[in-house]
Amino acid sequence: MQVLTTIAAVREARGRLAGSVGFVPTMGALHEGHLSLVRAARAQNDHVFASVFVNPTQFGPNEDFAAYPRDPERDLALLRPEGVDFVFLPSVEEIYPEGSETFVDVGSVAEPLEGAIRPGHFRGVATVVLKLFNVVQPTRAYFGRKDAQQLAVIRRLVRDLDLPVEIVAMPTVREPDGLAMSSRNAYLSPAERKAATVLWQALSLAQEMWTKGARDAEAYRARLRELIEAEKLARVDYVSVADPGTLRELERIQGPALVSLAVRIGKTRLIDNVTLG
Repeated sequence: MQVLTTIAAVREARGRLAGSVGFVPTMGALHEGHLSLVRAARAQNDHVFASVFVNPTQFGPNEDFAAYPRDPERDLALLRPEGVDFVFLPSVEEIYPEGSETFVDVGSVAEPLEGAIRPGHFRGVATVVLKLFNVVQPTRAYFGRKDAQQLAVIRRLVRDLDLPVEIVAMPTVREPDGLAMSSRNAYLSPAERKAATVLWQALSLAQEMWTKGARDAEAYRARLRELIEAEKLARVDYVSVADPGTLRELERIQGPALVSLAVRIGKTRLIDNVTLG
């Protein structure tokens, strides 16, 4: 496994490769969810790139950029036995040299939910993903379904800009009690960690309601919010029942529906989702 720190080095390595390239972009603090993406990339491609870069442009001024967990040596130790060929580990200055002013705006799919609560977040996500795609030139890129709106934004980016990369969406990897694996879970105290299972309880309720024939989207929002708010350590940012492609809120579920949550457990903000139908 080669660790590359410059764009020039990545381009030189990429230029020597024949065959397909799978790419797993990450912000580090790796866990089993990330490794599941790496294994899929390894199984489906001739070569595998991963990147570890905490992207400053997707964090707001009062968010956790400075505190975001960073342990690149641990990340590399986890990637090495998974058969990754190259890891791109750039500095902020390498990705955003002095004077950088160009950003990517993907439009309406980035506006609701996370986009409304974290203005500019998806502008930063779309920009860094486009830059990484331009450098690595992957055949396929792998993303988890836990970040459902991010996945929708990246799919829109690829479609609208005619990027020659296949986006592969992989299932959310969960702890035994249902909590979605996330780098931010490390922020949780033991009591908060226990309280955080309320997200999966709410999504499980949504699945139960679907199975029993409930189709009124507002009934889902009300029931799930009520369940979450019964947990004293939880504070709801949003409960959404939306079209999976456009993220427009639904009145009635007549086809697939994305049920997504953002909940603050203490000071930690967690997101999760399931798709019904």
